[in-house]
Amino acid sequence: MDVSLRPVHPSDLPVFFRHMSDPESNRMAAFTAEDPTDRAHFDAHWKRILASPDVVTRTVLADGDVVGHVAVYGEPGEREVTYFIDRYYWGRGIATAALWGLLAEVPERPLLARAAADNTGSVRVLEKCGFKVVGEDRGFANARGAEIDELVLRLDG
Repeated sequence: MDVSLRPVHPSDLPVFFRHMSDPESNRMAAFTAEDPTDRAHFDAHWKRILASPDVVTRTVLADGDVVGHVAVYGEPGEREVTYFIDRYYWGRGIATAALWGLLAEVPERPLLARAAADNTGSVRVLEKCGFKVVGEDRGFANARGAEIDELVLRLDG
């Protein structure tokens, strides 16, 4: 499968909304919008993302199809990576390839990442890309309606 990144196009947003409205995907991601089916909130959130010069966001394509997005955001020295891949494409190496592509495009280090401690797939993607677990935290996960454990990972030089 050919995985590539490109800038986000306005036509990608309805696809992202569909991906991010999926209950099973949200449960796995855990730290999601309070109401992932609120289109107005989604649109306002993406308007801020796309307007920010401090955020690098890319659409993930697999064999030319929009399958998710990947981004770097945050303050210098505390910048984080995030990604969201359509559940249908999980387990195919797409998230790993997409994150590798983003890391090549954004050379600044360190970069941080967070993942629900029980989201072994996401933790594995991050570790394959060189991130190391540097801490643990606990936070409220909207998608689960409870506080859960999360891992904090870091990628250095």
